[in-house]
This record gives sequence, structure tokens and C-alpha cells, in this order.
Amino acid sequence: MTVDNVPIEARHEDIKGRYLLPHRPSSSARGLHHFALVSSDVERTIQFYQELLEFPLTEIFQNRDYKGSSHFFFDIGNGNLLAFFDFPGLDLGPYQEVLGGLHHIAISVDPATWERLRGKLEMAGVPHQIESGASIYFNDPDGARLELLADHLGEMYGSRVL
Repeated sequence: MTVDNVPIEARHEDIKGRYLLPHRPSSSARGLHHFALVSSDVERTIQFYQELLEFPLTEIFQNRDYKGSSHFFFDIGNGNLLAFFDFPGLDLGPYQEVLGGLHHIAISVDPATWERLRGKLEMAGVPHQIESGASIYFNDPDGARLELLADHLGEMYGSRVL
């Protein structure tokens, strides 16, 4: 399928000109409280995120919406959390990346940590892809796509985005 990018790029420039304000106001939000994903195996998820990626488990408690389900959290730095639910007894099927759904979660780490975690992913046999020397893409045990980004928070490949 061939796509004519000229009108798409023109549309993006039009949107940028109309909505990217020269003096950005403060956000009404305080930050990302947590991003929630589904886990098919609580212990495997904890081993992957805490042991392999070095994101400390901060809490685990019963999900208020589904008896027997747990809600658990990992510290991903800067006051942000990555959360998971498990739903025992529900056949949710495998994770699927879909158009209009979650594409990936990008988590900023410093360059030395990026190198260390890249080595840990390789030692653990986790398939991954490196892009631009600053991004590592890989899937968690349930298939959710993650990115470890060696850029500072608020930067993306040398550009300020915040």
C-alpha cells in the first residue's frame, strides 16, 4: 500500500501551527499516578519487573472490582507507578497490540542503567530491538511492548518535548 505523505505532513504542520502554543500553560495534571496493565501470572510479572528491570514492587492488595484479583504496583521513578491486575478465572487471552490500543510504554532510565538493563535482557534471553542507540524495545511476559529510553525525561532523541 502506497501512502501519499505530502497531505499528511501538511495536515501535521497545520495542527502544529494551531495547537502548539508558544507559551505553554501549566498542565492541570500533577503527573501520571499509574498506568495499569493485565498480568496472567503475578509472580512471573514481579520477577520480570522487579528482578530483571529493577523496578521495586511497592504494594500488592486485593482489587476492589473483582474478588480474588490483585492490584500491584512498581516504582518506575519520579513518583510514577506501573500497575497490574490479575483476573483469576477469566480467560482474557493473550495480549494483542491493536490499532487504537496500547502501542508501548516508554520508561526513561539513565544511560548507565540502560546499558546494564540491556545486558540483563540479553542474559535473560529476552528478544529486543535497539533503535537510535537510545531505545530498547521488548515485550513483557504477557506481550505488552516496553521501551527503555536513555533520554532524559522531557526529551526525545535530542528534542525537548516537555
